[in-house]
Amino acid sequence: MMWQGTGGAWDLDGVYADQEAYGRRVLAGAGFPVFGWVHGAGGVPGWDVLAEYGLADGELESVEVRSGDWSSVHGPYVTVRTHRAGPAALLPDLEDVVEDERDRVYEHLGVDEGDTAGGVRALREWITVDGEPHPVQVHEDSRAADGHGTVWAGRLRVGATTVTVTGRGLAPGSVELRRITDFERYIVGRTVMLRQVAALRADRSPAGPAPEPTELGLQAHRELVLQAVERTGAMLAQQRAGRSARLPRHLRGEDRQARWETAVRQQMRLASETREEADEAVTSMVNHLSRLAFHADWVGGTIEGAAAVEEVVRYTAFASEVPSLPAQRAWERLWAGGTPELPAGTEDAWLTAWEQWRVERTQHRARR
Repeated sequence: MMWQGTGGAWDLDGVYADQEAYGRRVLAGAGFPVFGWVHGAGGVPGWDVLAEYGLADGELESVEVRSGDWSSVHGPYVTVRTHRAGPAALLPDLEDVVEDERDRVYEHLGVDEGDTAGGVRALREWITVDGEPHPVQVHEDSRAADGHGTVWAGRLRVGATTVTVTGRGLAPGSVELRRITDFERYIVGRTVMLRQVAALRADRSPAGPAPEPTELGLQAHRELVLQAVERTGAMLAQQRAGRSARLPRHLRGEDRQARWETAVRQQMRLASETREEADEAVTSMVNHLSRLAFHADWVGGTIEGAAAVEEVVRYTAFASEVPSLPAQRAWERLWAGGTPELPAGTEDAWLTAWEQWRVERTQHRARR
């Protein structure tokens, strides 16, 4: 259901009420026990939250609840994901579960705890579930000298269910879980927490005034493609290290959307294009550098890479006669669908044109 006020703005009360009602219906059909953290905070608003649930073919597969002080990187904070009986191979690695908790802190508080594992330990602990101790293998990752960046995750079997627990600000062995018999405080707590998060974001210091279009020049184009190159490099590094592909936190979120919008507006102004034409040009530009960075290591962090970025940007905005013009035109043919039957329309032709440009540029620099 779409909820709107008379002025066209979203009626958040209606949206939240809708979400709560749907959550009640879904959880009423849970065919397996769902567990949560037993803590002494009583009925503190927003401390117990229904985070998410998974459905498969209309049947509830998993439920995730969170409890604790979401507004502090020090915690305590515990996430409990209960999965009904199924292959453990389908569950995420504990390393990824730790990163999910760090993602939460970044999304809620704007705190980036880093994307590289710190001091890692494998621990054998016991977690109490409904009064019975259960053995659990724990993955712990600490990224701050003062300890506030320590996050751990463990997984255990409780009857026919698999339970994944993540925590910060408390030791795994101090955690006690109990079957949830009434989801109401979790369902309502989600709404309270979402309101608190929205208020916190609204209170954050606003950014300075946006520069005028005439002051921007090609800045928006450059920032967007440099971010795209960094995104590609980060993803490749994670894949080579055998880790799940996960974007660094500073490269996600609304910031990229804002950059994209600014670049499109600048493209409209600089190239005298319609919005549709400008959006297509910016899309092509970003894909050009992203794909090149995927195939050529020199695109990121080198003099040649910086020059390639500048030439792609200038060709996009002004159709300039840049030294890499053969590569720019080869990309246009490739982006338009290519002509595989002709050598000039293939990816090989495009990459060859860039390599020739790089070699000639390197030789020119050596002769100076």
